[in-house]
Amino acid sequence: MCQTNVLMEKNGQEELLLENVTTLEVVENGVKITALFEGTREFLGVAIRRIDFTGGKVFLHQT
Repeated sequence: MCQTNVLMEKNGQEELLLENVTTLEVVENGVKITALFEGTREFLGVAIRRIDFTGGKVFLHQT
């Protein structure tokens, strides 16, 4: 099984938010993310910028 990492893009930099992500749900003002070992967290005021399916990475940005 291959899990995904979620990163925040900010000022040309990438910050790792969560590893081993199993579920990502778009909610009204952001995303709700469930990670294998960290449970579920909501990140408000963000949106998906891009997804790298080959690299297993989801990039978010502030809205």
